[in-house]
Amino acid sequence: MNHSILREKSFHFAVRIARFCKKLKKTYREFEISPQLFRSGTAPGALCREAQYAESRLDFKHKLTIGLKEANEAEHWLDIIIETIPELNVEALSLKMDCKEIVAILVSSTKTLKNNPK
Repeated sequence: MNHSILREKSFHFAVRIARFCKKLKKTYREFEISPQLFRSGTAPGALCREAQYAESRLDFKHKLTIGLKEANEAEHWLDIIIETIPELNVEALSLKMDCKEIVAILVSSTKTLKNNPK
């Protein structure tokens, strides 16, 4: 997983999320959703990095599964922003598309691990 697509995409997504949340706070004075989005949007990348040195296959699968849940949560917060701050729709929709890609990769990865127990 050293230079995997998932690792790369989740890292770049986290960077974009961090910048987006900074803008939410500074420009839009949004202090409730932005911390939730920051946490859930940066978690998949961190969990992918943790999974790289998982203690076992089960630990690896668990970290990817938690990353999937976090990415799904980030998508939820992006949906709320899309509905409540129309000026950010273009950027939020772009982030949502990236998030959906990460979710799809994580769904595929966790299904593969589930179907191949060894």
